[in-house]
Amino acid sequence: MTAARDLIEIGLVLYPGVQEAAVLGLTDLFMLANRLAVERSPEAARLRVSHWQLEDAGHTVVRTFDSDPGADNEPAMVILPPTLGDPIAREAAAPYAGWLRDRHAAGATLGSVCAGAFVLAETGLLSGRAATTHWAYRDALALRFPDILLDADRLVIDDGDIITAGGYMAWTDLGLKLVDRVLGPTVMMDTARFMLVDPPGREQRFYSPFAPRLTHGDEAILKVQHWLQANGARDVTLGAMADHAGLEERTFLRRFRSATGLKPTEYCQHLRVGKAREMLETTMRSIDQIAWEVGYDDPGSFRKVFARITGLVPGDYRRRFGVERAALGGDDRSETVARLEQ
Repeated sequence: MTAARDLIEIGLVLYPGVQEAAVLGLTDLFMLANRLAVERSPEAARLRVSHWQLEDAGHTVVRTFDSDPGADNEPAMVILPPTLGDPIAREAAAPYAGWLRDRHAAGATLGSVCAGAFVLAETGLLSGRAATTHWAYRDALALRFPDILLDADRLVIDDGDIITAGGYMAWTDLGLKLVDRVLGPTVMMDTARFMLVDPPGREQRFYSPFAPRLTHGDEAILKVQHWLQANGARDVTLGAMADHAGLEERTFLRRFRSATGLKPTEYCQHLRVGKAREMLETTMRSIDQIAWEVGYDDPGSFRKVFARITGLVPGDYRRRFGVERAALGGDDRSETVARLEQ
């Protein structure tokens, strides 16, 4: 049996109405990625895949399938697969919501596909945060959870500790994103090639998105990470972070760096740059506007931080990955593009 410390468990939740084809497809995807990773390096991290659903009494969520029985660890990631039926009723989702909140509080990344967003939203963790779902469920999700920043035009929204995917078949995109996060881009590409599916666009790039450490076990620091993720790390001070953690500043600094591998300032910079990358890819806002929206009063400072973290200045990043490339015709150096780079 593989040592628990070498395992990264991904749990799939079998809620009422879940599509078994997607559950089995994700299981196969993760098990394939695990095999390909081990073939490349016997020392590679291993994936453990588990299925979770309510026990017969209907009060406790338990494992019903385990690819590595007996390992003593909890899911580092939990996914709500899609359904093609009506969205789950609030009463039916409630027992899963409590369990999901506990997993998130323990550091697990949560993800949903299609109407799985209704189960995830029942936790309250999507309140005030960006999320997506299948376009057919957009109005129903917005009506039931009006405090979600819903963007059903997006296929996948990766917000660090929470990832939502829209289309029914977007389970392949979400699955490959998680493989990239835990096993790296090479194994992700190997998995996509073997399955003959398109790899997710952002994760095959050299400039990988920021994936914060969330499974370090320090509850006070995790609380601050969730708070920073929710507010985009805007207008935060060291004192405010320490107060939110309930720690003295010196103790907070030491524990934060030990848990995340970064100083608080560096961590906030990564979060802000992540938001800026998203806007550069998907909007036509000017770089100065984006700098202000992610919390930088000085666009020059924003450009320097962005280049240090991504390896590209914002204008070059937008030319390579942004929407205006397609909208304006490839490498067209029009006045509009020049204006956006100001």
